[in-house]
Amino acid sequence: MASRVVSASARSVGKLNRQTTAFFLCDIQEKFRTSIHAFESVVQVAQKMSQASKALNIPLIVTEQYPRGLGSTANEINIDHAELVEAKTKFSMVTEGVLSKLVELKVESVVLYGIESHVCVLQSCLDLLEHNYGVHVLADGVSSMNHPEISIALKRMAQSGAHIVSSESMLFQLAGDAKDPCFPAIRDLVKEHQAAARQNKLLFTAAATTMAAAGGQL
Repeated sequence: MASRVVSASARSVGKLNRQTTAFFLCDIQEKFRTSIHAFESVVQVAQKMSQASKALNIPLIVTEQYPRGLGSTANEINIDHAELVEAKTKFSMVTEGVLSKLVELKVESVVLYGIESHVCVLQSCLDLLEHNYGVHVLADGVSSMNHPEISIALKRMAQSGAHIVSSESMLFQLAGDAKDPCFPAIRDLVKEHQAAARQNKLLFTAAATTMAAAGGQL
């Protein structure tokens, strides 16, 4: 009983356990390359998270929306090690196959990123929350065709109980301690992607939205 109370408390404040976390890559497909706002930033974050899933031994779950028409996952992103790559027509990633995999892997929390923010990502987030999973959405790794939709979707997800974070913050949280054997790999990964992170339009949009919501005070 005590362990469940601790777990619920950790979930409510957004703490993660590497052993019970999964990464969710939502529909970052070739057909969207020319239509999604800051698609290159979404891909860059997905690349980083894919590398991190290997370094931290965190399972990666990938979905592709109607791949016959929309293409497969962008070829820059390595998903060879994914626990599951699921084709779907449902907007949410939470299919029967995905739910079964979450149970099999004993997942409690999900790190979610991909497209589109206000459709597949949002519906995935709400379904996961409904199934009592902790959800952490990467503000620098989600986008939509119409960029104003992004901030609206992030606010909606936060109101529903999701934690809105950046990919770099999430990686350091998952590492937890500079003495952790995985930390050097995470440190090097952050350095490798630092230049691209400075150009990530989604990150700066999320920061501006947060500042506006706080009345200009951060």
